[in-house]
Amino acid sequence: MMNKLSDWLPTTNKEVKLRGWDNLDVILFSGDAYVDHPAFGPAVIGRILESYGLKVAIVPQPSVHDNLQDFEKLGKPNLFFAVTGGCMDPMVSNYTASKKRRDKDAYTPNGDKGFRPDYATTIYSNILKDKFPDVPVLIGGIEASLRRVTHYDYWSDTLKPTILTDSKADMLVYGMGEQPLREIVYLLQKGVPFSSLKTIKQTAFLIQEFEKIPKNKNWSDVTINSHEACLNDKKTFASNFKIIEQESNKLYANRILQEVGNTTLVINPPFPTMTEAEIDASFDLPFTRLPHPKYNKRGPIPAFEMIKFSINIHRGCFGGCSFCTISAHQGKFIASRSKESILKEVDKVANMPDFKGYLSDIGGPSANMYKMKGKVQEICDKCVSPSCISPVICHNLDTSHKPLTEIYQAVDKHPKVKKSFIGSGIRYDMLVPEFNKKADPKELDAYTEEVITNHVSGRLKVAPEHTSDNVLKLMRKPSFTYFHKFKERFDKINFKKKLNLQLIPYFISSHPACELEDMANLAAETKDMGFQLEQVQGFTPTPMTVATVIYYSGYHPYTLKPMKTPKTKAEKEEQHRFFFWYKNENKKWIKDTLTKVGKTDLIKKLLGSNNWQKNTKTKVKDTFNDTVVYTSRKKKRFNKKKPKK
Repeated sequence: MMNKLSDWLPTTNKEVKLRGWDNLDVILFSGDAYVDHPAFGPAVIGRILESYGLKVAIVPQPSVHDNLQDFEKLGKPNLFFAVTGGCMDPMVSNYTASKKRRDKDAYTPNGDKGFRPDYATTIYSNILKDKFPDVPVLIGGIEASLRRVTHYDYWSDTLKPTILTDSKADMLVYGMGEQPLREIVYLLQKGVPFSSLKTIKQTAFLIQEFEKIPKNKNWSDVTINSHEACLNDKKTFASNFKIIEQESNKLYANRILQEVGNTTLVINPPFPTMTEAEIDASFDLPFTRLPHPKYNKRGPIPAFEMIKFSINIHRGCFGGCSFCTISAHQGKFIASRSKESILKEVDKVANMPDFKGYLSDIGGPSANMYKMKGKVQEICDKCVSPSCISPVICHNLDTSHKPLTEIYQAVDKHPKVKKSFIGSGIRYDMLVPEFNKKADPKELDAYTEEVITNHVSGRLKVAPEHTSDNVLKLMRKPSFTYFHKFKERFDKINFKKKLNLQLIPYFISSHPACELEDMANLAAETKDMGFQLEQVQGFTPTPMTVATVIYYSGYHPYTLKPMKTPKTKAEKEEQHRFFFWYKNENKKWIKDTLTKVGKTDLIKKLLGSNNWQKNTKTKVKDTFNDTVVYTSRKKKRFNKKKPKK
């Protein structure tokens, strides 16, 4: 059945009229191209608002370089303007870790760049407030969510106040938007003025110094250091983050207050984790699962092509990695879809005209956290820890992989599915019995074998991130010892099943606490294991992570002890260079550097005559510089020795 133009949310006046409308309730501005798919936040928000009976239109990637007609063409909405920078923070989308402008934008047709401005949420919101000062502006999405409080902005190298200040928006929704939007719309439909919406969970707003802080008998308040105090002292800024992170991850959190100039920032507590029925309802909305037809002649949208035949089965991540923003935006508690909802979506995908029988992913923020939660809810209710698996796996966490294995097997029974792959990152540490001590080893082995045997497309990608215990501890990642343990299991299954699969580890350079010596050890240890690293990146400080707070302030926010971070361009490039020890142009530099720091023992390991030989050429993605280089992939040659008697 062919889709009609009116199956998408309208993007022009012509499309508004096709629906028989002569006015709109909400107009949504987005930094992404419009892809009507549950993996694209702007589409989800649009469909959610539509499900509440509202007349909604989307203006994707409005031009900010002309007479700004894109901001006026649909007129004034009845309720409010909604603004999002898109599925990624625009600065991450536009720049590499070394602050070079990217060549491509994955959320734009043909990967074309230049359609999303820097700081898109702030730019869009200011234009709207200038043109329609009497219409409320509601901002959300990952850019607004992670910039809701005083934060360090790596790209301008400045400490910025809440995005509400610079954007002039009336309200901010943080995290996943379904629950707060439901309440916002309900109250507006009852006739409550937008300016009176002060006690909705998961929202933030500014009040003037003459206004009283709204009362809510169910909430307690916690006041953090003012923005001005943070500007004056980096340690003061660092001390705020412990409170912010803990309150963001509580099931019953406090309201956060912060003075910002002559205003007070009010951040209301988050909603409880979405129920199965709530998350099912979001994914079951009538998405076309396709880009808007307006892009048909402009080329494919890379981000859509990547997830076109994938299924997202849960939200949230309890890893709490210190460099990652997933739990800050989606929460640490897992919201899982029902088996029925997942299989319904699988059936939709399987019946798409260009589906060839292969699902690219059945996953989530982390592939193997589906249905995982606390065994005793009362313990979770009081928990303030940002991670459920660091430094050890919580005794109260049910890490059973059985429901996930059953999902995989149910999906593969669909008559049109030839094979389903796991493209999301797997937390390999949870599959190692020596680390996941409370789990049933047989169940872990069954899941591991199921994934490796039936759901890997040639390469299994996992993220140990580093080899140094000091760096890993700060990252909230387990010891590299457990990666060795996992590799043993991987190799055993690979050999037993004659699969010829590759294990591809991800690593980060220039992370706080990482020394040049640590990178040299990383290079030597991974080389010794037979790896020539491919998936590597330089640490990018993004708002609302422990690592970013350390990068800017020089202090750990939980201990307030000084911490060293590679910050200069030279330091970062030197650390990153160790990933590519096999390049001829790096060899003299590595020898000189290791001699200088007194690590001559590593010179022979990295550069001496070794057991490596050239093989085929492989693409190596270097996300530090956003380039693809071609290099010889080398395999380790083992000399067969007679066993000792």
